[in-house]
Amino acid sequence: MEAPQGRYFFVSDVHLGAAGDDARLREARFLDFLRTLPGDTKGLFLLGDIFDFWVEYRYVVPRGYVRVLGELARLADAGVEIRFYCGNHDWWLTDYLRDELNIRVVKTPYEIVELGGLKLCLGHGDCVGKRPFRQRLLTHFFHSRFWIAILKSLHPWFVFRLARRWSSDSRHRHPSGYQFRGKEEPLWQFAEKIERRKKVDACIFGHMHTPLEASLPRGGKLYVLGDWGDGPNYLNLSGMYISGLGLPKIEI
Repeated sequence: MEAPQGRYFFVSDVHLGAAGDDARLREARFLDFLRTLPGDTKGLFLLGDIFDFWVEYRYVVPRGYVRVLGELARLADAGVEIRFYCGNHDWWLTDYLRDELNIRVVKTPYEIVELGGLKLCLGHGDCVGKRPFRQRLLTHFFHSRFWIAILKSLHPWFVFRLARRWSSDSRHRHPSGYQFRGKEEPLWQFAEKIERRKKVDACIFGHMHTPLEASLPRGGKLYVLGDWGDGPNYLNLSGMYISGLGLPKIEI
């Protein structure tokens, strides 16, 4: 696989270590992507759920992903800016990637950045727009410092086992991904609002596992990145999108 030329790249939903499919194939695809990034790459933006689960303790992190972490360290050492936007599967990441790999960890629902003359809204996509009460309640629970402290008071063996089970169940509940609902889609409504208020050129998210490009009312774009179980999925700043399922352009 040859990575397209471009200085900034955006990736989401690699789900390294996911149960139920070939975890080694996912990792091989992602490693191939990292190893073939152009030499002039300036930034790599990891938009959440890079890991299928990640619960981090002060002295303990999940086993595995050594080659991926090594490649990320190599890129960071070469001067590539890497930002990790925590998703709903790897929210419990704290300072390991920051201190060991010099990766900036972002825990806000979204962030406005300016790259190459473009103003972008970036995030995982799970905590923006109108969401059902149950989903908001789960988010509050997962993000609560109190409940996180309770969780981390338990032995890592139990917590990792619980996290893997939750992650697997979540995947089985949505076996074919999400269906984009056009103007009724909360993510599109959020992007339309951000475009109007912040005058952004594009919004880039993941989470839905359904790669797509949609036009916003003022000329901007909404990009949703796909799941790496379907093949490589990544976007560069010029708008070149490589997707295992192709990139449906949605007319709204």
